Amino acid sequence: MAALLALIRKEFLALLRDKASRFVLIGPPLIQLLVFSYAATFDLNNIPFVVINEDPGFAGRQVVARFAGAPAFREVAALPSTAGVAALIDRNDALLAIHVDRTFTRSLLAGRPAPLQIVIDGRNSNTAAIALSYASDIVLGFDAEWVAAHGGASTPAVLDVRAWYNPNLLSRWFVVPGIVGLLTFVVTILVSGLSVVREREAGTFDQLLVTPYRPWEILLAKATPGLLIGSAEAALIVAVAVFWFGVPLIGSLAALALGLELFLVSAIGIGLMISSLAATQQQGLLGAFLFLVPAIILSGFATPIANMPRAVQYVTYVNPMRYLMVILRGTFLEGDGIADLAGQYWPLALLGIGSLAAATILARRRMS
Repeated sequence: MAALLALIRKEFLALLRDKASRFVLIGPPLIQLLVFSYAATFDLNNIPFVVINEDPGFAGRQVVARFAGAPAFREVAALPSTAGVAALIDRNDALLAIHVDRTFTRSLLAGRPAPLQIVIDGRNSNTAAIALSYASDIVLGFDAEWVAAHGGASTPAVLDVRAWYNPNLLSRWFVVPGIVGLLTFVVTILVSGLSVVREREAGTFDQLLVTPYRPWEILLAKATPGLLIGSAEAALIVAVAVFWFGVPLIGSLAALALGLELFLVSAIGIGLMISSLAATQQQGLLGAFLFLVPAIILSGFATPIANMPRAVQYVTYVNPMRYLMVILRGTFLEGDGIADLAGQYWPLALLGIGSLAAATILARRRMS
């Protein structure tokens, strides 16, 4: 154990004495945190919605038909009551729910404004705002047609909006939790992705091969700095998100910490695989960014995975960032605990075990 601790200490010293490595650990994460948090924007591709039409009259059917016929909307379910709405929105099967009250037609025929309730998933605030804008246009068109045909109030149907998880639809509440995972991923991949190749390029890796250390011990020593540094980076960024940007963290800290640690193990395994395959640090950097860019795009950070082509959605299942995004937004905005996120933990654990095992095999082949 003392020998292993000495090897881990050597890895920390090699990392911290390198001026470029110190800059990578501190400078880019803070700069990107500020830039992305203030400047990131997103686009909307489609709007899956669920209908709860309790109105037996014709006006309720007309307004629902307008939503169903709109090219930007896609009806995924029609429910008899509001009982099943929460489950559909929680699973991301529906972005919004349209609730037509049983008195909708009666109020319109009596010349009174009739409320039309929309419950929307506020976790992606930009998507929610665009969807509400589309919904407002549809309701305004219905109002204009109703007034022309029946007269009455200038705004017969009035939207009553309820945004879940992000009541004020602040984009920062959606962006910043994702940046916690993004920046932690970048730093961890870079630290672990250059650990083996850096020593191979410097010529000191051959010296490790003649020591009594076994391949898994060498990889464990090289993985430990990435795990500790990644954990510290994640803790720092979470603190900035909560105390500087004011993003609420209403879920379990234990659930967030467990998800981050499982994610870090997966990221370190991928980084060590890249480092074992690369012959130079330049190749290691290129390999790291070759993996990082598609992993971030396919994580759900910017574009909802449900809007991607079906074949691409299957690819995201081997992307650890996919599961971390659900964990981050679940703990920050939804108040999720460990039990709620169990379905995200076990894929991360499998990815971590698989990537570390593959890195060990690759390192053993390199050594032989």
